[in-house]
Amino acid sequence: MSVEIEKIDMHEGRTVKALLNSRAIGMFMSKSLAQKGGYRLIKLDRPLQVRNVDDTGNSGGVITHEVEVNMFYKEHVERVQMDICKLGKTDVILDMP
Repeated sequence: MSVEIEKIDMHEGRTVKALLNSRAIGMFMSKSLAQKGGYRLIKLDRPLQVRNVDDTGNSGGVITHEVEVNMFYKEHVERVQMDICKLGKTDVILDMP
């Protein structure tokens, strides 16, 4: 699915491909997208251990930063925090409430 994410401070948006994962325990942005897109990284108070879908450890190691963005999907707009980690070819992973 495609969603638009927008920087909070600059209101600069871009459309990205997102994976909707019912087993995800949060929202995630790829480290490469965060770096290329110039998103403002927020350091976490405590690193988070991340596990892949197959229950292996993520090759990117622990999560140390997050970003805050506005996310747009059809008529829905929401401000969300996304943890930054290595996602391979995926830009964004969204959880289901």
